[in-house]
Amino acid sequence: MTADSDSLLERAFAEAVERADDSDAITTRVLDGAYEQFCRMGIRRSTMEDVARRAGVSRITVYRRFATKDALVEHVVRREFRRYFDQFLIDIEQARSLADRVVLGFVSSLQAIRRNPLIGGLLAVEPDVLLPSMMGDDGRTLATVQRFVAGQLRREQHAGNLGSDVDVELAAEMMARVSASFLLMPSHVVDLDDEEQLRAVARRFLVPMLEPR
Repeated sequence: MTADSDSLLERAFAEAVERADDSDAITTRVLDGAYEQFCRMGIRRSTMEDVARRAGVSRITVYRRFATKDALVEHVVRREFRRYFDQFLIDIEQARSLADRVVLGFVSSLQAIRRNPLIGGLLAVEPDVLLPSMMGDDGRTLATVQRFVAGQLRREQHAGNLGSDVDVELAAEMMARVSASFLLMPSHVVDLDDEEQLRAVARRFLVPMLEPR
């Protein structure tokens, strides 16, 4: 990726918010095949020919849609992030209070990404495939998450659920960094597979950031 390009997360979030869907049937078929191939064999061990066979199309068809393997990987990963954003925006509507939405957002973001067969698998066994696009981008990926969280908090302020004196930009920054640190450097204290423990952490440390001074 070039310095001027958007991060994977930036584009995934923009597409989720805009409900963009510009994939034709063949492109979707290739992406589905690539997702299955990468989940089964990993990215390093997979070739464009493998993806073509898995998708039931010719190798030329794959290359017509995606000029390089890197481009294909980027699209597959971005689609998974977009699916996460799509589901997140639906999930938080079910929470009854701001505190519940903060807790739900923290828990669901960690567990959804960790449990995703592709993204979670890459973080676990091929981190150097995914992490450069998330960490080696001058903080753009983290900034995307921060803007997303800040936007949600501003909505809470406009709805009267959050005090106007709360610095939503700083609160969102702290929340994004806490979540990112757990994902990128798993804790030996907090069990990320224990939903109740994650809820307790969010209620004890994240929710108070939004309380009136």
